[in-house]
Amino acid sequence: MKRALTWLLTALTGLVLAAVLLVTHTSHFKPLRLDWFYTRVFATFAMDSPETLSGLGVLPSWLDFFSSRLDDSSPAHARKVMAEMKSNLAVLESYDRADLDRNGKLSYDTLHYYMTMRAEGEPFMSHAFPVNQLDGIQATLPDFMVQVHRVAGAADAENYIARLRRFPARFAQVLEQVKLSEDKGIVPPRFTVEKVLQQMQAFVAMPPQQHRLYLDMRDKLAALPAGKVDDATRARLLADTEAALKGQVYPAYRSLIAHFSALRDRALHNDGAWSLPNGDEYYAWAVRMHTTTDFTPQQVHSLGLAEVARVGAEMDAILKEQGLSGGSRGERMMRLAARPDQKYPDTEEGRQAMLAQYRAIIDEARQGLGGAFSVRPRLALKVEPVPVALQATAPGAYYQPGTFDGSRPSVFFVNMRTLSETPKFSMRTLAHHEGLPGHHLQIAVAMELRDVPFFRKVIPFSAYQEGWALYAERLASELGWERTQLDKLGRLRDDMMRATRLVVDTGIHYKRWTREQAIAYMLENTGMPEEDVTAEVERYFVSPGQALAYKVGMLTMLSLREHAQQELGEKFDLKAFHSEVLTHGALPLKVLEHVVSDWVAMRKRS
Repeated sequence: MKRALTWLLTALTGLVLAAVLLVTHTSHFKPLRLDWFYTRVFATFAMDSPETLSGLGVLPSWLDFFSSRLDDSSPAHARKVMAEMKSNLAVLESYDRADLDRNGKLSYDTLHYYMTMRAEGEPFMSHAFPVNQLDGIQATLPDFMVQVHRVAGAADAENYIARLRRFPARFAQVLEQVKLSEDKGIVPPRFTVEKVLQQMQAFVAMPPQQHRLYLDMRDKLAALPAGKVDDATRARLLADTEAALKGQVYPAYRSLIAHFSALRDRALHNDGAWSLPNGDEYYAWAVRMHTTTDFTPQQVHSLGLAEVARVGAEMDAILKEQGLSGGSRGERMMRLAARPDQKYPDTEEGRQAMLAQYRAIIDEARQGLGGAFSVRPRLALKVEPVPVALQATAPGAYYQPGTFDGSRPSVFFVNMRTLSETPKFSMRTLAHHEGLPGHHLQIAVAMELRDVPFFRKVIPFSAYQEGWALYAERLASELGWERTQLDKLGRLRDDMMRATRLVVDTGIHYKRWTREQAIAYMLENTGMPEEDVTAEVERYFVSPGQALAYKVGMLTMLSLREHAQQELGEKFDLKAFHSEVLTHGALPLKVLEHVVSDWVAMRKRS
C-alpha cells in the first residue's frame, strides 16, 4: 500500500510538472499547437486591456482583477505592444499553413492579415490624434464609464471610483503621446483644437453633483435591488464620487485644457494627411488598412465619383415624383426633410412615438429574417434612447454589442436630443443598419460562433462590419421591407452619404481639398443639414481612411454575391450565401473573397 501510494504521488508530481512545463513553454516559446498560440495572443492582449475585459464580459466575477484599472495609453506601452505583435507575427509565420484544414487556414489568414497591416503602420504610430472632437480620450473615457462599467453592488461602485481616480494618469499618458507627435510636426487641425477645448471646458464648468459621471453613479446605485446597498453606503459612495471628480477628474481635464489652449496658436491650418510627415505614404497605408484591399487613393476616388452619379440618378427620379425638381439634390432633400409629415413633434409624446416606431421596424425585420437567413443570433436586441447625459456628443444612432456573459444586452441606441434631426423617411434604413439585419445580426452571430479561436469572434475589420451593415440596408430593400418610395429615398440618401465619403475622404487627404470644399460637395449631394455635414467632414480629417470602409465593403459583398449567382445559377441559394459570409466572423475583404470563391467551387461540385 505504501509503495502504491508512493508511485501515485510520483505520478501526480510528474503530471503537475509536465503541466507546468507545458504552460511555461506555451507562455514563453512557440506553442506546440497553433490553437494554443491563438489563445496566448488573445489572452495577452485582453489581460493587458482592462477596458476590453470590462466590455467583453468573458471572465466570472470572482476573477475580476481589472475593473478598478484603466488601459495604458503611454507611448512606451504602444511601442511594447507593437514589438509583441511583430514577434507574434514571426511566430505565426513559423507554423506550416499547408498543414491546416480550411477553417485552420482561415484563422491563420485572418490573424496574419491583421498583424501584417498593423506592422506596416509602425512608421505612422504618431500620426493619430488621440485628443479629437470625434473619439478623443476626453469623450470616450466618460462614455466608457457610463455605458460599459457595470455597478451590480458596492464593490463595483468602489471600482468605478477607483477608475475615476486614475483619470490623471491616463490623461498624462495621452498628453505624452500628443507632445511626442507635436515634436515630429504632427499637429491636429485648428478646428479640432478649438472643438476639443469647447468640449473639455464644458466638461469642467458644471458643479460635480450635476456632472454626468456623478449622475451616472447615482442612477446605477438607485437601480440596484432593494437591500443591495444601504442608505449610508450609497451616501458614502456618492460623496467619494464627488471627491474623485473634484480631486482627480477635473484636474486631469484642466491639464489637457492648458496644453490645447497653448497649442491653439500653433494649429493654424485645416489640412489633410498629405500635410503630415510622409503624409502620402501614411494615407495610402490608411486606405489599405481600413478597406482591407489593395485599392489606391485614386481608385477609391474614381469609384466614389461613379457611385455618386449612380445613386444620384435614383434619388433624382424619386424626388421628381415628389414634385421636387428645382435646386441641387441636397436642397431638394432638405425641403423634403422639412415637411411636417416627416417630423415627430419635439415633445415627450413625440419621443415615445419615434421609439415605438423604431421598435416596430426591428420587430418586422426579426420576423422577416427567415426569407434570407438560416442563421440567427440567440442574443436579444433592445431599442433604447441614448442616455440624456450622452446625447450632446453621441451620433444620431449606434449599436452597442452585449457581453458574452449576458450581463449587458445588445442595444440599438437612438439619439432623441432633437427629433427634427431624424426625418421619418430615414428611420427604416437606420434601424436596418444598426439593428437587423445589420450590425446586430452580424456581430451577435460572430460572438456565438463555435469551434473557432476566440479572436475570430471579436476581431475588428471595419470594411467587413460596416460593409455588411450597408449591405443589409440594400438587402432590406430587396426583401421588400421598404413600405414607401420615401423609405427607399431615405436609404438612397444614406447610400449617397457613403458614396460621397469615398470622394471627400480621398479629396481631403490625397487631392488636397479644403475643409470648405469638402463641405460644399456633401451639401450639394446628400441633403444632410450643414451641421451634420460639417461634423462628417471634420471626422474624416481626424480619422483618415476610416469612412471608406462602408461603401467599399458593401460593394465587395454585392460583387461576391453577383459572382456566386452567375457561377452557380440554379444552385445559388441566398440563405446559404449569407451563412457563408456570416459564420466565420469579421474578415478582411481579401480573405472573404477567397472564402466565397471556395464556397462557390464546393457548391459546384455538390
